[in-house]
Amino acid sequence: MHVIDKIRHIIDILKISHYTFYAYFFILLKHTQQTFKIMMTKEKNKLDFTLLNIGYAKHDGDWNFKNIKSPFARIHYILEGEATIIFQNTSIKLKADHMYLTPAHVHHGYECSSTLSLFYIHIYENPERKSSIFDRYIFPKEIFADKFLLELVKRLHSINPGRELSIYDPKSYDNSSELMKNIAIQINSPFALEAESQAIIQLLISRFLAGATSRIPDVDKRLSRVLDYIDDHLHQQISIDALADLTFLSKDHLIRLFKKHMDVTPMKYINQKKIEKAQLMMLVDDINIQEISFKLGFENISYFNRLFKKMTGENPTSYKRRIGR
Repeated sequence: MHVIDKIRHIIDILKISHYTFYAYFFILLKHTQQTFKIMMTKEKNKLDFTLLNIGYAKHDGDWNFKNIKSPFARIHYILEGEATIIFQNTSIKLKADHMYLTPAHVHHGYECSSTLSLFYIHIYENPERKSSIFDRYIFPKEIFADKFLLELVKRLHSINPGRELSIYDPKSYDNSSELMKNIAIQINSPFALEAESQAIIQLLISRFLAGATSRIPDVDKRLSRVLDYIDDHLHQQISIDALADLTFLSKDHLIRLFKKHMDVTPMKYINQKKIEKAQLMMLVDDINIQEISFKLGFENISYFNRLFKKMTGENPTSYKRRIGR
């Protein structure tokens, strides 16, 4: 039976008018579309972090490091003492009973001239995710940490022994001998403890998320469509023409709109996301450079190598060797 005939048959059985049937049909269709949109939004906002390091540290003027930029995020819970986290455009004085979040791939440094005790937590997002939560929201760098959060951090520490850093210089623990040890521990961790660890991490991040703001204004859906498209096609070549067609804007108008909200041009953003993804793939996957470049839509490995060096300061071979992959 043809689809139209089936619909007519249903109308006859229900004994309703064609107008009423189609009215209900389009209401149902609209509701389905809205439900699907909500599901897609929830999927992109899903928290999916894996624990890399957690430990307790006590410093005495020896927490001084510059030019840190890693493919994983950091959370610090300050117990007592003072120090400063220095970002490119600002600096934050660390205070007791506060937590601090530094997203992945953010340039920063530390200064400490006195005593400081803290818990540190290093986490990374699932590299299979198309979109990072840090691309969707601007997180507060500092929040007040109540006793409940302290108990969560202590519990996370207690169920993950052996995750402490053996040395606190990021240039040393950002290498693979340290990273691979902790990734191996995570892989072999009992499922129950892994599930509990992920739940605690989500609770910690949710406290920061409560004060976060969307990077994309709700009033401008065009930019949201562009970011969704980039996330979904990061493994392919992406052209400005395709993005402009998606938004029904001229290329110049799109570039101005994108730069206004994202502070970079679309192509720079795309390249930045591809290289960040490449760094994370090198960190957690045993994969060669050529395969990484192809998986990220680069047809010319020489161009990938040049772009990687331009954005990270070192070529992918050196980077991969430095992290021991």
